Amino acid sequence: MSRKKLLNSKEIEIILHRLACQLIENHDDFANTVIIGLQPRGSYLAKRLVKILKNEYSIKGLQLGLLDITFYRDDFRRRNEPLEANSTEINFLVEGKKVVFVDDVLFSGRSVRSALTAIQSYGRPENIELLVLIDRRFSRHLPIQPTYRGRQVDAINQEKVLVHWKETNDKDAIYIENKEKHN
Repeated sequence: MSRKKLLNSKEIEIILHRLACQLIENHDDFANTVIIGLQPRGSYLAKRLVKILKNEYSIKGLQLGLLDITFYRDDFRRRNEPLEANSTEINFLVEGKKVVFVDDVLFSGRSVRSALTAIQSYGRPENIELLVLIDRRFSRHLPIQPTYRGRQVDAINQEKVLVHWKETNDKDAIYIENKEKHN
C-alpha cells in the first residue's frame, strides 16, 4: 500500500477561499441560498466554507444545514456491516431556495443521488448546486457533475482519496492511497 500527498494545508486553504469567492460570485448576499453539508465528511467542508464566508467576506445571515443520507443510500441493505447514521441538522425549509450541497469527494455520485432524495423532506428547492473539494473524474456511476470543484483528480478504482481535516486528524491534508498489492 502506498500513499501520496495530493494537497497540504496551505493548498487546501487557498482552494477553500477560491470556492468561497465562486459562491459569492453566483449567490451575492446568500439571501435566497442555503449551504447543506452532506454527513459525515461534507460537514467539515461546509462548516469551513461558512466560516470563511462569514468572517473573511462578511456574509450575514448565511444558513447552514447538515444532511444525513444514510437511509437514502441505495447500498443501505447491501453492506455486511451496519451503517452508522449521523444527525440531520436543518432548521429551515428549502422550499424555493437555492441549495448548495457540499461534500468532500465526488466519487460514484451515489451520495449525491441520495441527498437529492433526502432533501425533498425539507421542501422543493428552486435550484441545487454541488460543491466538492475533490472530483474523482473517472469513477462516476451516475451522470452527476459538480458545479464547483476544488481539485480534479484522475484516480483509478484501486486508489482511494483520503481527506484529513484538522478537526479529526490534527492537520489538513489530502492523500491518494493505492491499495493494490504488488507481488
